[in-house]
Amino acid sequence: MKVDLHNHTPLCKHAVDEPREYVLAAIKADSSYFGFSDHAPMKFDEAYRMSFDEMEIYEREILALKDEFKDKIEILLGYEVDFLEGFMDDRVLSRKVDYLIGSVHFINGWGFDNPEFIGEYKNKDIDKIWQDYFYCIEKMAKCTKFDILGHLDLIKVFKFMPKKDVRLIAKEALNAIKRANLTVEINAAGFRKPVAEQYPSNLLLEELVARDISITFGSDAHAKDQVGLNGQKCEDIAKKFGFSKCVCFKNRDKFTVEF
Repeated sequence: MKVDLHNHTPLCKHAVDEPREYVLAAIKADSSYFGFSDHAPMKFDEAYRMSFDEMEIYEREILALKDEFKDKIEILLGYEVDFLEGFMDDRVLSRKVDYLIGSVHFINGWGFDNPEFIGEYKNKDIDKIWQDYFYCIEKMAKCTKFDILGHLDLIKVFKFMPKKDVRLIAKEALNAIKRANLTVEINAAGFRKPVAEQYPSNLLLEELVARDISITFGSDAHAKDQVGLNGQKCEDIAKKFGFSKCVCFKNRDKFTVEF
């Protein structure tokens, strides 16, 4: 991936390897822009994210890497923030960063992408789950706090697919994304999950094209060997849909990059 903006560090408590190793892997993968966007702190599900006290440590380390590797690769600083009303914190949202990724990992407190809670899918109507998920995506887009929308259809992670056409389920969310001028990432992590495809699906990529919604890319790496993994595949898919440029960010400002 020439642009790879979604990557983690051990501070989130569920990633391994040191950030410097991620950078070396990104250089090896021929990335030009490599962003860290670790899970931002909040007073919810604290076992899977850094603490507020660790934000300075995180930012200091990434900025040191930015300086160390400035002649080889552009390192960018961001956070991935869970869209959770009542828990998003201005201490995160006001940080001086290059970008913020907004993501939905919870529906009414249920961590639907966590294997620990996979049994909950059996207790609900699958179309209702998908509708609730995309309602959260719609609300996140409308809140206008973020630059990038993370893994747009993460709800498919375990391959529990809706009976209803996903384009209809996602329609209002996609319209809100367009109105908010959000960028949607093509996220390679789906290839490592049971669904075995990128986020978002080809059907939703068609909808992005129809609405002229910009894209970017992310490995969503939680280990050094995941950096750039299936990145070329994601770029090839994007090109198949007519994309030749993606968006990158610096100091919350967009610029485009050919890939």
